Amino acid sequence: MLDFEEELKRFQPSLEIGNVEESIGKEDLTDMTDLMMELLNEKRN
Repeated sequence: MLDFEEELKRFQPSLEIGNVEESIGKEDLTDMTDLMMELLNEKRN
């Protein structure tokens, strides 16, 4: 049987995951709401 407390003590996050989080956090991502607002603004003008 697994000892979850012991497993959590030994857990180390993957370096790749940390890099991905950092990269995504720095990006200015456009989502669907942004796109819809842009289309509506264009249509009004």
